[in-house]
Amino acid sequence: MILGRFGAFTIALILMHPASAGAGERACGSREPIATMYELGPALYSCWKPPRGTENLEITLRFALRRDGSMIGNPRASYAKLGQDMPLKRAFVASVLEALYQNLPLPITDDFGGAIAGRPITLLFSTADESTTADTSL
Repeated sequence: MILGRFGAFTIALILMHPASAGAGERACGSREPIATMYELGPALYSCWKPPRGTENLEITLRFALRRDGSMIGNPRASYAKLGQDMPLKRAFVASVLEALYQNLPLPITDDFGGAIAGRPITLLFSTADESTTADTSL
């Protein structure tokens, strides 16, 4: 639990499908500065392209960023629904990690970097339901 002037909170970013919630609106690896929570989700998902055959697979990663947009440590999986096919599992997880690392460090503004630095971010990568939208909340 992280306590700050706003109390304890977690930054939660949930995206059920890469085409949802405007994920395609930001180019993969864009260096345009990120200044809000609404811009953070699409930036983190912009490079993700799930491999063929990975329908209904999910993984939730948890990590934190420094104020300069670099990751603190390594992401941790807090949930996974990966099925039984080992090659597909590996391909799906590799696609998620590759997409995440392609964007790092994120080009975040100084003010926004100060607001999110060290706070846990939770991302759900899922191919389960194309009709859902992103939820970005504090």
